[in-house]
Amino acid sequence: MKKESYSKITELDVFDQARRLEALRRLAAGTDWRPPAEAPLANMHMHSFFSYNNLGCSPAHLAWDAARAGLFAAGLCDFDVLDGLDEFLAAGRILKLRATVNIETRAFFPEYAQADINSPGEPGVAYIMGAGFVRLPAPGSPPGVVLEQYREQAQARNRALVSRINAAVPAIALNYEEEVLPLSPAGTPTERHIVRAYRLKAEAAFSAGPANQRFWADLSKKPPEVIARHAAAEAPMEEFIRALLVKAGGIGYEKPGPQTFPPVDDFIRWVRECDALPMIAWLDGGSAGEADPQAMLECMCAKDVCALNIIPDRNHNIADPEARARKLAKLDEIVKLAVRMRLPVQIGTEMNKAGQPFVDDTAGGALQPYAETFMAGAAIMVGHTIMAGFANYPYNGTAAAAEFGNDPAGRNRLFQSIGSLPALDLELADRLRQTGPARAYAVIRDSAKKGAWQL
Repeated sequence: MKKESYSKITELDVFDQARRLEALRRLAAGTDWRPPAEAPLANMHMHSFFSYNNLGCSPAHLAWDAARAGLFAAGLCDFDVLDGLDEFLAAGRILKLRATVNIETRAFFPEYAQADINSPGEPGVAYIMGAGFVRLPAPGSPPGVVLEQYREQAQARNRALVSRINAAVPAIALNYEEEVLPLSPAGTPTERHIVRAYRLKAEAAFSAGPANQRFWADLSKKPPEVIARHAAAEAPMEEFIRALLVKAGGIGYEKPGPQTFPPVDDFIRWVRECDALPMIAWLDGGSAGEADPQAMLECMCAKDVCALNIIPDRNHNIADPEARARKLAKLDEIVKLAVRMRLPVQIGTEMNKAGQPFVDDTAGGALQPYAETFMAGAAIMVGHTIMAGFANYPYNGTAAAAEFGNDPAGRNRLFQSIGSLPALDLELADRLRQTGPARAYAVIRDSAKKGAWQL
């Protein structure tokens, strides 16, 4: 899928959830749209505007584009927040799209404190995820308190970053509350929002022409013609500013330590308390921490991680033939290890940076050998979402552990068969909810055996 998979429907991206979902209902009811034939494709890692989406897409908008493209399944994955959870699951049912909701964060991994893992240049820091959340933790509950802490810690890091940058660039100093927070619908901006705010502030201060380019040239100590090439479009200019201001070696960068991010064990524990799946994120096999993928996976599995996330575009969409061959070999190694260890593998494209594909092409090319594994992983995540949401039977819950403790392959087959059922719509979801968890459990398992819903 290329850029044409993105739609431009402003009403889907307003900062008002009721309006977004009403617009989606109107689109779904329109006589000029029908879902296309389902494709064996899935994007299970899509960031929305609740953290950062390159095109400013809401959860409803992402679901709409996934349904228009005929994806088998889609997964929302925002950074440090679950604000889009209810919207994305509701959108999936409005559109008859298999949908799941994830969260991503960074955590400190003490066993790898001296090694880069999947956050380049930051030893001990790991991108890590929770997959298949089905409800928001109740406010004030222990999981709800932790989720709020993640939100607050992320914003504290953001404010500290802006403070450091402001001190170095007083001409474009930002007011965080007035110029950064409004860029996010729920007041949860990310590093990329901050970068965009500095770009906009500089354009306002110096205009978008030569004066603006001279400012960035002087700050970066690069020739104006280099800045002019970046400034030709928003996306490359923001990548340039991001490297200059916030990434390792940048003006506002501060090397993280054990106290900067939550301990990885605490995050995994919290994910499990929410009946979701702790999931390690794989980069490309080029770091010291990923050099021995079996050791890394075994260490994470000992901590109760039970799934693997990959952004395959980083492993095959590479111009240099030698680098591409090296990264494809590492991709092959990690996928085969995950299959051997019975870890569901989830893939996606992130959609938080210009140039990323709408969905990975697993029907051909370098990813085709893993298509069956990737689609199975998507179905398992959907099956978990259904069972956890309606039957109180999550993938890694006590009931599933009692039934499949010595048979991880059997557990995967069950959840894959459930996730492969036709997508839930609003009516079917309501009927499952009204039957209660015990009856829903029986109905779902019977439906999975027969390959069709039996309600």
